[in-house]
Amino acid sequence: MSLVGKKAPVFTASVVLNGRDIVSDFSLEQYRGKKYVVFFFYPKDFTFVCPTELHAFQEALKEFEKRNCAVVACSTDTEQSHWGWLQMDKHQGGIKGITYPVVADTTKTISSNYGVLAGEYKFNGTGELAATGSMVAYRGLFLIDKNGIVRHELINDMPLGRNVDEALRMVDALQFNEENGEVCPANWTKGKKAMKATHEGVAEYLTK
Repeated sequence: MSLVGKKAPVFTASVVLNGRDIVSDFSLEQYRGKKYVVFFFYPKDFTFVCPTELHAFQEALKEFEKRNCAVVACSTDTEQSHWGWLQMDKHQGGIKGITYPVVADTTKTISSNYGVLAGEYKFNGTGELAATGSMVAYRGLFLIDKNGIVRHELINDMPLGRNVDEALRMVDALQFNEENGEVCPANWTKGKKAMKATHEGVAEYLTK
């Protein structure tokens, strides 16, 4: 079930901040009324595609900040695992230098509530609790507005890395719509023409 148009699931969890500080009571609610949020999930620490994504978001972090948008990452690994990975240099496969929050979804409830958990727990025929999948997160991304509402979501399978420029484009599109009341057509980017419905029931292009 899509979360678009719905309130983003609330959680409190441990997180690593600034690449070094472990905090136990992190919540996206701190951004409510203040910032937009790009909240993205990745499968596992110490893997191959995942660090390329985390570094790509870090490289674009100033652009997100210019748009008053926080970036927050999350996986089902522990905060200690996150911390260890954050101490490893990039050329060693680590994510040293990442400054945005990295959430530890150790109970897997955050991933489940956001609909990105690969698998679920079920009792098998002998009454034993068993996992039906890998129980890690797909590459989910959620754009959350200042009111805590999910306005865009994207979920990729694990081998498929995301495009950070597209995440920035969606932030631009959301903010443009909020500021101008116009809609953004296919392949719209900041500075291009947008569309506005006329009284005749058709859409006209407007330059912004």
